[in-house]
Amino acid sequence: MLRHNLQHLPVLDMHGHLVDLARYIPPQEPTRENPIILMAGGLGTRLRPLTEHQPKPMLRVGAKPILETIIENFRGQGFYRIYLSINYMGEKIRDYFGDGSQWDVEIHYLEEKQRLGTAGALSLLPHKPEHPIIVMNGDLLTNVDFVRLLEFHNRQQAAATLCVREYSYQVPYGVVQIDDYRVDMLKEKPVEHHFVNAGIYTLNPDILDMIPSDSFYDMTTLLETLICGKKRVSGFPLRDYWMDIGRMDDYEQADSEYKDYFA
Repeated sequence: MLRHNLQHLPVLDMHGHLVDLARYIPPQEPTRENPIILMAGGLGTRLRPLTEHQPKPMLRVGAKPILETIIENFRGQGFYRIYLSINYMGEKIRDYFGDGSQWDVEIHYLEEKQRLGTAGALSLLPHKPEHPIIVMNGDLLTNVDFVRLLEFHNRQQAAATLCVREYSYQVPYGVVQIDDYRVDMLKEKPVEHHFVNAGIYTLNPDILDMIPSDSFYDMTTLLETLICGKKRVSGFPLRDYWMDIGRMDDYEQADSEYKDYFA
């Protein structure tokens, strides 16, 4: 049942007659106090016309909004304190989720009067949290183990942890390495490997003091400031399903793959 993501399984006798129905009841996750901040205020310009009348996190993938799948995933891992940073058509997000009680979570809203960037919205938190926070873009579909992410962050004794994804591409030409006009090496259509930002972060509460109030401030700026200040920023490689729904082909792919990972 776990392998095929089944909630129910018919039990048959030797003649093929139904005699019982097995149900999978997942173990109850312990409640986790870490705040979850979901960035849901983007314009989604690359997904127009779909986002002309709907904010991108509310686009339906697998018959439900992207943001709903994200919240259900966090709740399934024991997290219940959810903050939604909203701006573009934020009232539609607020009207749909309300206080979050329907999903057994507490939802609070960080309303950006002006665009504050991927880190600037954190200055709107009503008080400094006691536990490390998880910040995630509201247009990501992933089944990452966030508990394991927090354990990694604590074990690394990091000020911040950045989730990264391996990205590979093939150079379509032969690459030539030259030193002082002398050809040292030839590589025919090499494959390059890089880690890219996956849009998921874990931050210690004390670094929130570094974020200016009511100013545009991106997460990359915050991380670069930490690195320059000799604060530890760790990279957590993702091996789980991850899809950044930024373009139309990403959206179509996520919709076709949804049932394999989230149904």
